[in-house]
This record gives sequence, C-alpha cells and structure tokens, in this order.
Amino acid sequence: QVQLVESGGGSVPAGGSLKLSCTFSGISENRAMAWSRRAPGKKFELVARINGLSEGGGTYHDDTVAGRFTISRDNKKNTLYLQMNDLHPEDTATYFCNLFTFPGPWGRGTQVTVFG
Repeated sequence: QVQLVESGGGSVPAGGSLKLSCTFSGISENRAMAWSRRAPGKKFELVARINGLSEGGGTYHDDTVAGRFTISRDNKKNTLYLQMNDLHPEDTATYFCNLFTFPGPWGRGTQVTVFG
C-alpha cells in the first residue's frame, strides 16, 4: 500500500532555499515519482519528475522552476527530495509528492510560503 509523507516546508524570504522531503512506502524503485504543487485558486501543477531506475532515473523540471529546483531520490532511504533555491513569491503553494502515473493516496502536502 502506497503511503506518502511530505515535510520540509516553511516560510522564507524571496531568494531563500528549502529542501522538501517525501518519505514513501509501497513504491518500487522502478516507478517514476513526481512533485506537484497547488497554489490558492490555481490548478495542480507538475513541478518535477524523476524516472525509475529501470528507465534510467532521468529527471524533468517544469520551465518555471528549471535551474532553481532539483528533484532527487534515495531509494535506500525511501525518500524523494526537492531542493528549492532562489525561491520566488510565486512558488508559494502546498507541495505534494506521488507516483508520476497512477498516483496513490495523496499525503497532506507541505506548505511553502515565500514572502517579499
């Protein structure tokens, strides 16, 4: 059974950094995973994806975060990460992790607020 717990959010000034973590269970290392976000009044938005080991583990980052955010994964620790640098106020959102395809039950997410 898939379980996901996001953490690491917070409130930071523009230009600051945060590293989000997603501890997961019930997910094979061969499955692609992703970070998405939802800002108030906006649609769910894919932020980044990392392919499973069987697909080479490549990554994709949305144009809005490319060069600032980096997705990574530690399968030994069953943890997905999102390093976020040079944060902008428009990055303010609740961030969620999940499988890239056929998502499992969603976690509560972690709130990121960028001020200034």
